[in-house]
Amino acid sequence: MMGKYPAVLPGELLYARNHMWCRPGNGRLRFGFTAYAVRLMKDVYFLEWVLSAGDRVHLLQHIGHIETSKANSDLFAPADGTLAEFNAALLDDPAGINADGYGDGWLFEMEADPAPLWTAEQYYRFLDENWEKTQRFIKGKINTEE
Repeated sequence: MMGKYPAVLPGELLYARNHMWCRPGNGRLRFGFTAYAVRLMKDVYFLEWVLSAGDRVHLLQHIGHIETSKANSDLFAPADGTLAEFNAALLDDPAGINADGYGDGWLFEMEADPAPLWTAEQYYRFLDENWEKTQRFIKGKINTEE
């Protein structure tokens, strides 16, 4: 449990410290928000990318912006690599993030090395050890309350 919500994570996926899941396949890594992150953010109603497919990024580089019923936050790259594709359907209607976060609600794909990403067990440990900081991060307050 993380607060009053269960943090249910598919065991076959990898995870990033910025609360994104990762599904490797076909030479790319597909990323989306974990159900834990979506639960805390609540309804997503705006998504914007500030980079384009083909752009090279580094870990934690600013790549976009999201607005939800609970927070307005910048989005950051979960790894070093090249952005390969954005889920264009979410730009028209980001509600897919809430409806099917591990399926049609995926955010983007990258060409990157998955080695720095975590297993579900490692991500659970991170959530447990960083509960308070995680709460602030997801709510967009990480830089104001340390």
